[in-house]
Amino acid sequence: MNLKSQPTDGKFGTFGGKYVPETLMPVVDELEEKYNEIKENKEFNEKLSKLLKDYAGRSTPIYFAENLSKKYGGKIYFKREDLLHGGAHKINNSIGQALLAKSMGKKRIIAETGAGQHGVATAMACALLDLKCEIYMGSNDVERQSPNVFRMRLLGAEVHSVKSGSQTLKDAINEAIRDWVTNVESTYYLIGSVVGPHPYPMIVRDFQSVIGKEIKEQFPKITSQEIPDILIACVGGGSNAIGTFYPFLDDECKLVGVEAGGLGIDKGKHSSTLVAGSEGVLHGARSYLLQDEDGQIQETHSISAGLDYPGVGPEHSFLKSQDRVEYVSINDEEAVNAFVEMSRLEGIIPALETSHAIAEAIKRAQKLGDKQSILVTLSGRGDKDTPIIAKHLGNNL
Repeated sequence: MNLKSQPTDGKFGTFGGKYVPETLMPVVDELEEKYNEIKENKEFNEKLSKLLKDYAGRSTPIYFAENLSKKYGGKIYFKREDLLHGGAHKINNSIGQALLAKSMGKKRIIAETGAGQHGVATAMACALLDLKCEIYMGSNDVERQSPNVFRMRLLGAEVHSVKSGSQTLKDAINEAIRDWVTNVESTYYLIGSVVGPHPYPMIVRDFQSVIGKEIKEQFPKITSQEIPDILIACVGGGSNAIGTFYPFLDDECKLVGVEAGGLGIDKGKHSSTLVAGSEGVLHGARSYLLQDEDGQIQETHSISAGLDYPGVGPEHSFLKSQDRVEYVSINDEEAVNAFVEMSRLEGIIPALETSHAIAEAIKRAQKLGDKQSILVTLSGRGDKDTPIIAKHLGNNL
């Protein structure tokens, strides 16, 4: 199978599919048909490109981290998605899907969010396009990401705090799906990552692939290389990572996805689905999951709310099965150390999600010669995470 072929049957190899209630099958079929029609529409693409440029702030630059590179070796670069409006890559997908929803005549948008960045991006897109917006968020995440909750409400979104289960992203998705089933005629479910039933993993990947396309265009202009030696991105559901990797799947470039190791895989308190999970079905698709021997979803842990998810996008599972992407794990302490190091050496406060990828880049830079280039997708900024870091470090900063 061609690594970049479209999942016309709804699957990436054996992963993906449409495991949804019967009432939703016509809805996802309609969505697939409409998306396949509109993605080639000149007017739609011109409007999307204009909003990404004038509203979201694309294109984002590639930045050479001279101080980090000098300390650890190698040549470390960052794709600055943190500079986008809203502070993260999520706006790429939210604007695209909100435009798609509007073209389908939907007036109400629902979404799920973990760290809150997708919720904020969706609230922004809905305010811009005059759409009603409701966001589902686990109550634990509401507490630890309160700045983003305030931003969503300020932007006009209604935020539903989900108190069931582990009260994190998984449970927020469960509640959003329940809402969707009940309100299929009026409501568009704007999924924030490359998860869920087909065609969502494909749709989100396509909207986020602007990241990798820009890297391909920009990197030769600022270096003596056509492409980086290594591309690294953090993986929760996996949207910024697949957006980075997809345009490079046919190139000779090392691709590394970094999951949340939490307190340690050996302790069972982590979110490393691809590193330690097994195959199963969750939220409408077959993928790797964190589950017990009876197939029950296990609780996850990460200091980062955005990586705290027991599943992963099916295309990532496929790329793992084909040995095209290497998936690794970084624990909480390593991520926090990278957060502080990036802040002090480069004057850039990264999101805790991205800090996992930065920690892996530092590890690899120490083992590489100075001629090796590493590019990390800096998926978001860390404003939202400063209360977590302050609490974690106490007076030890």
